[in-house]
Amino acid sequence: MTGRGSINKIRPDCAIRGEKRPREWGPRLLARWVRWSVLALLSWGVWAVMAKLIGDALSGPHNQALSTLGILPVMLALGVAKKSSTTGSRRQGIAWALVGGALACAGNVIYYGILSRGGKAAMIVPLTALYPLVTILLAMLLLKERLNWIQTGGLLLSLIAIYLFNVQGEEGFFSKSLIYALAPIVLWGLAGLLQKVSTNHISGELSTLWFLAAFIPAAFLILAKEPLPARIAPTVWLLVIAQGFFLALGNLAVLAAFANQGKASIIAPLTALYPLVSVPVAILFLGETVSAREGSGIFLALVSVAALCCETQPRAQAQTSPAAKTDAIA
Repeated sequence: MTGRGSINKIRPDCAIRGEKRPREWGPRLLARWVRWSVLALLSWGVWAVMAKLIGDALSGPHNQALSTLGILPVMLALGVAKKSSTTGSRRQGIAWALVGGALACAGNVIYYGILSRGGKAAMIVPLTALYPLVTILLAMLLLKERLNWIQTGGLLLSLIAIYLFNVQGEEGFFSKSLIYALAPIVLWGLAGLLQKVSTNHISGELSTLWFLAAFIPAAFLILAKEPLPARIAPTVWLLVIAQGFFLALGNLAVLAAFANQGKASIIAPLTALYPLVSVPVAILFLGETVSAREGSGIFLALVSVAALCCETQPRAQAQTSPAAKTDAIA
């Protein structure tokens, strides 16, 4: 039976009593995994430009060392969180996570150094966000994984984007400045691969905890080698601590998104588009400008990042929580 009478039969009691009926679209738009994913996107978007705000007040190594203070609250939250049981060797999982974290630290040092020396955040952020390209290529070679057609298209777009970012065309495709900017991509990509291997043995929460734990000894090594400046402004202290906090908060938010039934095939490309936050901030609030060529590179980089993160999920395999970016980040 169709028509109005059938609607009266299926409507809830609240509607019969005259109470307001909840909107059907509310739970979908306000799903917990969506909110956590947006938080990760915003957190990483803010983190990515903070080194530009700090500027030359701190060197890249000092920036990395001091930002470790900001990740401690997030590490504490991960430490007290309920963790899934291990699926392999706990020792190997922790070791891979620690090595991945160390590589991420090295990538961060170079990234912070580029921005502190005046590199355009509007260009550097979307360029370095291409680090999944390295993770995917290494996974193909070492883990025998395959690219789907979306990732293949993202690979081609990323190469075009890298060429467009190489504004000093007279130096050739691989100019010195471009190679230096690609270093974080390689290091973060390696870190992503190792964290992926780590989650084959331990839970995503535990992997991320040890991934971030690698930042602590790295900070002590940096400070032992390069003592801090005699005076650091309070504003710089606040910025560098906030920088570390937003980086770690993004990782925690991604894990929460997965834990709340979010699909990896959606969350990964969504949160990887953090340059959508960073680039407008750099242009509107940091006074940066981009040429038409650079703008084209930014657009292609964003599209390729989303495409590279679109992994094909096996139908029979339940969704699990992969480790978050730091990226690996960052």
